[in-house]
Amino acid sequence: MNTSWTKEKLIEFEDKIKDRWNNAEIPYYIHLSGGNEEQLIEIFKEINQKDYVCSTHRSHYHYLLKGGSPDKLEKMILDGRSMHVIDKDLNFISTAIVSGGPAIATGIALGLKKKNRDSHVWCFIGDAAEDEGHFYEAVRYVDGHDLPCTFILEDNNRSVE
Repeated sequence: MNTSWTKEKLIEFEDKIKDRWNNAEIPYYIHLSGGNEEQLIEIFKEINQKDYVCSTHRSHYHYLLKGGSPDKLEKMILDGRSMHVIDKDLNFISTAIVSGGPAIATGIALGLKKKNRDSHVWCFIGDAAEDEGHFYEAVRYVDGHDLPCTFILEDNNRSVE
């Protein structure tokens, strides 16, 4: 979506946030992105401005690649909203609930289909959420009702599972 982001720029943004955390400027727990920059850049080339993105507690890269402002994101992070970044203007929503995004994405996709909208939903989940029943229920519903939704399972090699 936002083609100006490179792997290096994304890492630089997260390093800046990590430094602010290490300097005790952020009193809240945060989840940093990392390890899959190149793959995400390729996926976001397919995502249109009118499309919806549902993300996880680790949403910084998704938000930036969807076109979100790095300054606005940094402010959200400093305000304690790192794990639930929402920007209605960008059709962007994230949730810190493990595997909570697939149900939200499914509902948005159902609404788009019922309203005959020419938009698509892209739902990112982590490798731990893939084990949850909520994910499988959402995939089966999307598939069974031919909804405009794609699930992307991210494995950035950082899971504890």
